[in-house]
Amino acid sequence: MSARKEHLTLRDYRALARFRHLLRRFLAFSEAAARSAGLQPHQHQLLLAAKGVPEGELPTIDVLARMLQLRHHSAVELVNRLARRGMVERFRSESDRRRVLVQITAAGERVLRKLSLQHRRELRSARVRLIHALAGLFPDGKGLRLSGEPRRRAHVL
Repeated sequence: MSARKEHLTLRDYRALARFRHLLRRFLAFSEAAARSAGLQPHQHQLLLAAKGVPEGELPTIDVLARMLQLRHHSAVELVNRLARRGMVERFRSESDRRRVLVQITAAGERVLRKLSLQHRRELRSARVRLIHALAGLFPDGKGLRLSGEPRRRAHVL
């Protein structure tokens, strides 16, 4: 069985470039917001990851490293820096003393809440552009549905 060769048009390249531009624009906003709050962007991302650990997981160094796509020692150093600033605390898991859990402090919560509200406002203002850019990547509508999601009539924005 041979793989079907996909065809790319100039429109496809433009759609990819637009989507990537919008993602990068959001990331630049995020980095600037973190810095204005006195954090490095990776520190903000670690706080967000610790607060937003997927259901059923614990905020261990390993889980946070995986979420941030970092090596274990890099996540440890981020946690150390945030701990020195009073933004997080580390403690050993009671069920498995080898695992180190990370908990956000009240100071970390305040900074994270402020940044998260700013990020949500930014995404709200950019959502139509992002949706149009994503739809431009799949003009036939294929690829926009999640697997298992029922078919719905497309809505034009």
